[in-house]
Amino acid sequence: MQKDYYDVLGVQKGADAGSIKKAYRQLAMKYHPDKNPGNKEAEDKFKEAAEAYEVLSNPDKRARYDRFGHSMGGFQGGPGGAGFQDVGDIFEAFGDIFGDFFGGAGRSRGRGRNQPRKGSDLRYFLDVELEDVLKGATKEIEFDCDDSCNTCNGSGAEKGSSPTICSACGGSGQVVRQQGFFQMASTCPTCRGEGQIIKDPCKTCHGSGRTKAHRKLSVTVPAGVDNGNQLRLSGKGEGGYRGGPSGDLFVEIRIKPDRRFLRKGQNLVSPLKVSYLQALLGAEINVETLEGLKELKVPQGVKEGTVVRMEGMGLPSVRSSRRGDQLFEVEVVYPKKLAKKEEELLREIAQLKSENVSDSSRGLFFSRKK
Repeated sequence: MQKDYYDVLGVQKGADAGSIKKAYRQLAMKYHPDKNPGNKEAEDKFKEAAEAYEVLSNPDKRARYDRFGHSMGGFQGGPGGAGFQDVGDIFEAFGDIFGDFFGGAGRSRGRGRNQPRKGSDLRYFLDVELEDVLKGATKEIEFDCDDSCNTCNGSGAEKGSSPTICSACGGSGQVVRQQGFFQMASTCPTCRGEGQIIKDPCKTCHGSGRTKAHRKLSVTVPAGVDNGNQLRLSGKGEGGYRGGPSGDLFVEIRIKPDRRFLRKGQNLVSPLKVSYLQALLGAEINVETLEGLKELKVPQGVKEGTVVRMEGMGLPSVRSSRRGDQLFEVEVVYPKKLAKKEEELLREIAQLKSENVSDSSRGLFFSRKK
C-alpha cells in the first residue's frame, strides 16, 4: 500500500505551497543519489519524495488527490514514481530545486559564455581634502582595466571571419554525462567552456576578445560628501563581453584626516587654547578655519571644556547648501612660572578679594608631588 503523499513529505494536509516545496527540498538533499551512492533504499526514498512533490505542488493534481486518493485519483505510482522513468527525469522536472542545492545537477542548460554580457562593475577609492568637501572639486583619476577588443568588437575572431558554435556542447560550454542515476556537468574540453570555436583568431587580442585599457576620467565631487559616499559613473567600468555593454564605475569617497579639525557630521571641531587671563577677561582671537583666519570672540569667564560656536563655518550637506558650525573646545593654559611683577599683582588682587593663597616662598603656581 502506498504511503500518503503528505506523510511522505512530512507536512500537514493544509500545508501551503511554500511549506511543501521546503519539505521536498530537505528530503531531496538528504536522499540525493550523489550523497548516497549505491544506496537503493535512499534512491527509492528520493523517487518517493519526487512522486509526492510532483502531485502536491500541482494545484489541480493536489485537489484531485485530496478528494479521491491514490487509486481513484489516478495516482498509481510505480518504481519510477509519477511517470519518472529514472532519476534523470526527476532532475529534468525539478531542475530549479536541484540547481540551488546540487551545483547545477538537472539545471536547464544555460547559454555559453559566447553570449554578449555586461562587463564587471569597478570600484575606485578617491581621497579628498576637507576643502573639497566644503566647495566641491573636479578630480582626475586614472586606472587600468579589461576592455572589449576594438579590433574584433569582442568576438575574438579576425575581421572577415566569425566564431563557430562548438559541436561538442552545442554552444552551452558544458557537457553532461550520465553516471548511473546521477548527471554530471563539466566544462566542455573542446571549447574550454566558451561554447564556440575560433579558427582565425584576432591578431590584436589573440582570440580572447579582451584587451587592457588605461582609463583617465574627470570626476566631479559634490560639496558635502562624506566618507563612504559613492559616485556612480555609468558605463565607465570594465568593458563588456562579446559586444555587451560596459560595467559601471563606483568612486568611493575617503576624506583625508586633517590635523586642524575633526569632522562631526556637518560640524567641525577644533581645540582652542586660551591663557588664564583671556579666560578671565574675555578676548577676540584669530582662529583657523577652512576659509583662512577668522576672528572669534571668547566670552569673559569662559571655563575649561566650554564649547564656543562659530555659526556657519562648518560643512555643507549634499542635500542642502546650509552649512554646519565650527566648534571650539576651550583649553585654559596656565603658566608654569610667573614673572615677579605678575605674581605681585596677582597677590594684590588676592588680598583685595581676601583669597587664601600660598605664600610667596612656594610661588603661586607649583606642581604637587605625585
